[in-house]
Amino acid sequence: MVTEASSPVSLTELIRRDVIAGVFPFGARLRIHELAARYGVSPMPVREALRELRGSGLVLIERHCGARVREVDRRFVENVFDVRSAIETLLARRAAERRTPAHLEQLRLVQDRLEQQVAAGDAPAVLAANRDFHDVVNAAADNPEALHVAGEHWLILAALWGRFGYREARFAGVISDHRHLIDALAARDADVAASLMCAHVAKARQDLLLQMRQAESVAEGAPRPRRRVAAPLQGEV
Repeated sequence: MVTEASSPVSLTELIRRDVIAGVFPFGARLRIHELAARYGVSPMPVREALRELRGSGLVLIERHCGARVREVDRRFVENVFDVRSAIETLLARRAAERRTPAHLEQLRLVQDRLEQQVAAGDAPAVLAANRDFHDVVNAAADNPEALHVAGEHWLILAALWGRFGYREARFAGVISDHRHLIDALAARDADVAASLMCAHVAKARQDLLLQMRQAESVAEGAPRPRRRVAAPLQGEV
């Protein structure tokens, strides 16, 4: 329960986590009084939280219809990754040009942590470290305008990974991609850094679409995929 003294940001986070966890399915109506009862608050902070989530793209607010969780299909995912590929490729290029020794040190520390957590089988910690890694690359790029665009779909992708999960083989690919990207940034090779990031995003796109297709097959009665790692709330790989 959220107290009336709690900030709208805290309530926003609770609703966000419930969306990502699947408590509210894609396309579900988000009725203010039901949410207020669920979280133990008055309607006003719920309205504020929904407006914040609308800014992230996770929630749509329609005139005369109220709020609902965004509906997502494969075409939408393809479009999101088109945008992400363009922006993150640009950020990787700029990071190679503008990075400092401190950025490289941060990346290596985060990468070491990520690899240790992969070895330990701690998926939530791996995903948190992955997000930290990309945050350092983006900070090195020093382009706030591009970062704003890149962040618009972050929560939607986190929700999708949370619903459909990761293939275990994905983590090995992430480790390899990150190591090569660090080398490119260290060498200030903007072309290679951009190419690596473009491929990295393309792999994530392919993996998520595969997970979505498998989920559709399961829903239609096909055999369930054998190996799948459920994705926690921290972000995407």
